[in-house]
Amino acid sequence: MIEAVGLTKRYGDKTAVYNLSFQVRPGSVTGFLGPNGSGKSTTMRMILGLDNPTAGHVTIGGYPYRKLPNAPRQVGALLDAKAVHGGRAARNHLLSLAQLSGIPARRVDEVLGVVGLQDVARRRSKGFSLGMGQRLGIAAALLGDPQVLLFDEPVNGLDPEGILWVRNLMKSLAAEGRTVFVSSHLMSEMALTADHLIVIGRGQLLADMSVKDFIAANSAGFARVRTPDTEPQLREKLAGALTEAGGHVLPEQDGALRVTGLPLPRISDIAHGTDVRLWELSPHQASLEEAYMRMTQGAVDYRSTTDQKEGLQQQLPPGAQPPMPVPGQGQPGWYAPPPPQQGGQPFAAPQGYGGAPETPNPYAQAAPQAPQPAPGHAPAQPAPPAAQSPVQPPVAPAAPPAPPTTAPTEPKDVR
Repeated sequence: MIEAVGLTKRYGDKTAVYNLSFQVRPGSVTGFLGPNGSGKSTTMRMILGLDNPTAGHVTIGGYPYRKLPNAPRQVGALLDAKAVHGGRAARNHLLSLAQLSGIPARRVDEVLGVVGLQDVARRRSKGFSLGMGQRLGIAAALLGDPQVLLFDEPVNGLDPEGILWVRNLMKSLAAEGRTVFVSSHLMSEMALTADHLIVIGRGQLLADMSVKDFIAANSAGFARVRTPDTEPQLREKLAGALTEAGGHVLPEQDGALRVTGLPLPRISDIAHGTDVRLWELSPHQASLEEAYMRMTQGAVDYRSTTDQKEGLQQQLPPGAQPPMPVPGQGQPGWYAPPPPQQGGQPFAAPQGYGGAPETPNPYAQAAPQAPQPAPGHAPAQPAPPAAQSPVQPPVAPAAPPAPPTTAPTEPKDVR
């Protein structure tokens, strides 16, 4: 078990963690949540003895990490997947860790198989992708078969199959009675993986409870009620009856009603008593993400703003006309037209396609080429274009150039 008591860490005049106390118990996956800069990584570093707390203490199994006998055999951790020598092969990296901790070499091959890196065990880690680096870090954490495991963003860079594998791995480790402490920003993944939550904000404890209790305490459930769309008077009749019964009714954009303050059986009885048919009566409970955002909205240090693009738009020179707006430009699926010599027009991508075209359209017809002058004759100089208004009527094609005064030499008949 991990236990923190009055944990405080200051860097100069900045307090990263303040008076933080919690317990991480074995047998369940405990999620560690908080906004960026809330002190999650600092807390994990203090648990592992990488940072000394300014005040308070944290223990693992009743001992500080540095006093644990052969700590790598009891605690496994993944804090930074890039903390690997890039010129060392994956197997050699794990083998060096095993030799330092007295772990047999056969365990290296076992964990390589667990994380799915057995086929690239001889490759240097500097050529690994982000997801492969995460797998290698998880393998290092599992190397000593420890009873306590800490993971900081373990699914970062993994594909869907890898995320599912990590989720099942965490649950299986907790089912074996181990202590599993996981930090993540993916609320949907935490909702599926964690059994218990510890939430901090600006270095202080905000919540220490189960996932179910956390959602219930930080969200307002409601009932969604829908009456026949063809009879809007029934919706108004039901809304009035629900309000008289003490419910709070809000209309939704699709015509349904959001009802709070009344349980579903009571809503059903009121609808039956007022002779109103229902097309839908369903409960709604906030997701973990909604509950988390509601709790931490006052503890966020870094907030984004709308890009105003002030001072970036250049002024047009005197006499210049503003560019004509292109229909559809700026909308999803719009792409710039091909170059003029390909005769293309602005087009939209097929629905569901998200990438820009990488090659020119092979079916675009080339623009007609101007006639080439005969040898010995200079090409006719085009007349300067006349000033045009933004909207121009169709222009008739120009007349063909007059024939030269001196006829070119006729080729001889070679037949």
